[in-house]
Amino acid sequence: MFYDGKIWIGRSEGGSAYILPKMANRHGLIAGATGTGKTVTLKVLAESFSDAGVPVFLADVKGDLAGMCRPGADSADMQKRIGQFGLAAAGFAYRAYPVCFWDIFGEKGLPLRTTITEMGPTLLARLLELTDTQSDILSIVFQIADDEGLLLLDLKDLRAMLNYVGENNKEYSARYGNMSKASINSIQRGLAALEGQGGDRFFGEPALDILDWFRTDTSGRGVINILHSESLISNPMMYSTFMLWMLSELFEVMPEAGDCERPKMVFFFDEAHLLFDGAPKALLQKIEQVVKLIRSKGVGVYFITQSPKDIPDGVLGQLGNKIQHALHAYTPADQKALKAAADSFRINPAFDTKEALTQLGIGEALVSFLREDGTPSVVQQAKILPPQSQMGPIADGDRQAEIRNCPLYARYGAAVDRDSAYEFFQRKMKQEAQEAQEQAEQAQREKEEAQKAKEAEKETQRQAKAAAAEAQRLEREKAREAERKAKEEAREKAATERARKQAVSSVAKSAAGTIGREVGNEIGKSIGGSFGKKLGGNLGASIGRGILGTLFGK
Repeated sequence: MFYDGKIWIGRSEGGSAYILPKMANRHGLIAGATGTGKTVTLKVLAESFSDAGVPVFLADVKGDLAGMCRPGADSADMQKRIGQFGLAAAGFAYRAYPVCFWDIFGEKGLPLRTTITEMGPTLLARLLELTDTQSDILSIVFQIADDEGLLLLDLKDLRAMLNYVGENNKEYSARYGNMSKASINSIQRGLAALEGQGGDRFFGEPALDILDWFRTDTSGRGVINILHSESLISNPMMYSTFMLWMLSELFEVMPEAGDCERPKMVFFFDEAHLLFDGAPKALLQKIEQVVKLIRSKGVGVYFITQSPKDIPDGVLGQLGNKIQHALHAYTPADQKALKAAADSFRINPAFDTKEALTQLGIGEALVSFLREDGTPSVVQQAKILPPQSQMGPIADGDRQAEIRNCPLYARYGAAVDRDSAYEFFQRKMKQEAQEAQEQAEQAQREKEEAQKAKEAEKETQRQAKAAAAEAQRLEREKAREAERKAKEEAREKAATERARKQAVSSVAKSAAGTIGREVGNEIGKSIGGSFGKKLGGNLGASIGRGILGTLFGK
C-alpha cells in the first residue's frame, strides 16, 4: 500500500520494506517458484502505485487479477494479517481500484489493436517466426509500401501488398534486391497461421493510443490497465511479441523526463522468460536498450518470472528493485539458479541468503530496493502485505459492465476499416478489370467492325462481279441481237434483191419475149408468111428470154 509517501511492500525484522517512488523507475524483478506468492506481490505493488497516482499496466495470465475492480473481503486470516502488520493504524481498508480491461481478442476487455505499420517488420517477423531471408524480404515490402504511400493497417493490407510485390517481382527485385516468390509465399502462409490464431483481431483500427494508459480517476489514483491474457498466453510467441511491442511503444512515444518524483507509469511483464526464449541476438540487444533507456522517460518496468536466470544478464543488471520468493533446488540446474539468485543480492550478514531462499514460506520474500543515493539496500527477509482489493476473478457479467462503463469504450469498442492498401489494390484490380473488359469490348467491336467491313467488301466484290457478269450478259445479248438484226437485215436485203431481180428478170423476159416475138415475126413474115411469123415470134421470144436470163440471172 502507499503510505507515508512510499510504496510499502512488506515488513521485515528491520522494519518496513518499501520502494521509494523516485527510485521506482529503476525497474524491478518479482521472481519465485510457482505458488510462492508472486501474484499477491504483483497486486500489492499495482495497488500501491495506483494509490500513489501512477498508472499501471499488467497482464492477467491466469485470470485472477480482475478482482482488483472490487473491494477485498474480510476474513479471520485477513484480520490476523492486518493486526500482524499494524495496518489498521496505517489506514488499511478494503477498496476497489480503477481498472480498465483490455483484450487482444476483444472478448474480455476493450479491443487492443495496433496497425501492421506500427508493429513494424522486426517484431512482425518474430511473431511469424520467419527466417533471416524472409525477414529481410518483409522489411523490403514495408519499404515499398512506404515509398508508394500505401497504408498497412491490418493483415489483409499486408497480404495484398505481398501479392502485389510477388506479381511485380522482377520490377521490384531490380530496385530493392532479390525477393523470391517462394519466400513471399512462406510469409503468406505465416500470415494465414497468425490469422487463424486471432491475429486478425489485433491488427486494425482504432489503434491503441498508448497515452490512454496514462489516466487517473477523479480521486487521483492511477488507472490499472489489465490485459486479459488467459488465451493469449497459450501462444507464447504472440504473447511475448505483443508485450514487447507495447513496451517499445512506450519507449517511442514517451518524451524524456529525467528524474521524476514518481514514475509516470509502471509496466509489469509477467511470464517474462517468454520474451527472451529463442530471441535472436539483435532483438535481445534492442530489449536491453529499451529497458536501459526507458527509465529516463519516467517508465518503470517490472519483470515477473520464476527464476532470475530467465532474464539475460544485460537486462537483469538494470533491475534495481528485487523481490525474490522461494526457489526450489531439486536438480543441479536448480542449484545453479539458486546460487545465481542469492549472489544477485547485497549480502546481509544476519542470514545466509542462499539457504533463506529455500526456506521462505508462501507470502514471504527476500527484498532489496534502491536507496536514496541509488545504491541497493542489503537483502531483507520480509512478509508481503495483503492486497486491499478482491482476490480472484469476477463474474463475466460484472466484467462486461466494467468494460461498457469504461470512458474509453466509445473510442475502442467498434472496429474501423479505413481505406488502406487492400482497398487501393481492390480499386486497382477493379479498374484494371474494367479497363481489360473495355479493351476486350473494344477489340470485339473492332473485330465485328472488321468482319462487317470484310463482309461489306465481299458483298461489294460480289455485286461488282455480278454487275460485270450482267454487263457481259447484256453485251452478249446486245451482240446476239445485233447479229440477229444483221442477219435479219441481210435476209431482208437478199429477199428484196431477189424480188428485184425477179421483177427485173420478169420485165426483161417479158420485154425480151415481146421484142423477140416482134423480131421473129418480122423475120418469119419475111420468110414464111403467117406461119413463119408465129414460129419466128415464139422462137424470138425464147431467144430473148434466154439472153436476158443470162444477163440478169434467171
